[in-house]
Amino acid sequence: MSPNLSGNVSKGLLFILSAPAGTGKTTLVQLLTRDSPNVVASVSYTTRKPRPGEIEGIHYNFIDKDEFNHRIQAGDFLEHVELYDNFYGTSKAWVESKLCQGKHVILVIDTQGAELVKQKTQVISIFVAPPSLDELEKRLRLRRTESDEMIEKRLKWSKREIEVQKKYNYLIINDDLSSAYQALRSILIAEEHRVR
Repeated sequence: MSPNLSGNVSKGLLFILSAPAGTGKTTLVQLLTRDSPNVVASVSYTTRKPRPGEIEGIHYNFIDKDEFNHRIQAGDFLEHVELYDNFYGTSKAWVESKLCQGKHVILVIDTQGAELVKQKTQVISIFVAPPSLDELEKRLRLRRTESDEMIEKRLKWSKREIEVQKKYNYLIINDDLSSAYQALRSILIAEEHRVR
């Protein structure tokens, strides 16, 4: 059973939000779900270790590789990818249940996962870009959550991600959080009106 958004107004809308690490996507989605009770963010499964302050079931569902592979074999994931030697996946059943409850679901996933979802179902895709790669590097270094080597890897991958932003329905440049958030809210409202 995969999400089917064939114009059923009582069903929620499925959104994808992709952005390079350090662009502010998590903050934007937290603001949106706080202000819009009908919007929920999917919590991905991952095999990576929790970072300091990350909470099981809130930031990610942390599982080991055996469990992840078991879920792949069982067909549990709407999409799953390997990134930086770790695996990430989205629960198909969770997404479908929330959509059926009339909730709008936001998948905060990378560009690889976004392509996989677009092949399976109707989705509204949003790309959040940094004002520049220099600014992105500055933000990543200020976070102090990763080594220099990992920051370099993330910047290299970010260049690839930015190249595919034209495949998304919407582009938001996050050079000011408040403006970026208003743009995100406007997209949600516009898409709600479009399907009514």
